Amino acid sequence: MADDEPAVWEIRLGIFATEAEAGEVKQRIIHALCPNPDHAPPCPIPWEISGYGRVDTSELDTYETLLEQVRIERGSS
Repeated sequence: MADDEPAVWEIRLGIFATEAEAGEVKQRIIHALCPNPDHAPPCPIPWEISGYGRVDTSELDTYETLLEQVRIERGSS
């Protein structure tokens, strides 16, 4: 597939936040993708967003850099 052909892309975002803050970020992303939710279909850029949930990072290396950033900023080991 050529780079200039449309395809499905997945973008993952890990944030260190409260549940309320995470919900607000999700709403901001939705608004950024579709600033006028009342428009007639289809959306100019088709998209879908999955739910969000708390991640158990004890068995994952996925967010190791993010967790290290939090440790440094909070001054804990």
